[in-house]
Amino acid sequence: MKLTVAPLLCCLLISTAYAEDNGGLKKDTAPPAPHSLDDGYRGAEDARIMTVEQAKEMHDGATISLRGNLIDGGEGDKFKFRDKTGTIDTVIPKAVFDGRTVQPDNMISINGSLDKKSTPPVVRVDRIQK
Repeated sequence: MKLTVAPLLCCLLISTAYAEDNGGLKKDTAPPAPHSLDDGYRGAEDARIMTVEQAKEMHDGATISLRGNLIDGGEGDKFKFRDKTGTIDTVIPKAVFDGRTVQPDNMISINGSLDKKSTPPVVRVDRIQK
């Protein structure tokens, strides 16, 4: 009985995760040039992804899907997002990163809603996909 309790007790005392939970934007690499953001996607995916230029023309509250790079992190949950047509401000809560680390040279997809009440317009992101 003591032999089975000892390993069980050790397992419970050892911390379960050794990975750092520091998700978010890491600025240790430079983003690619805007003209080289073609990532080779074809087919149905292209139909659902819009450009920053198109997103800025949408109405307030529109659902936005963009593919590009997070190039700068401001204070708190404010970030700059860039694709080959331009940049737009985004609000990305820490919970959306879900512990994942994004670097400026990582091509990502973001989904959210457009907030045109703020100046300049902001995308409130609710999903990131690497």
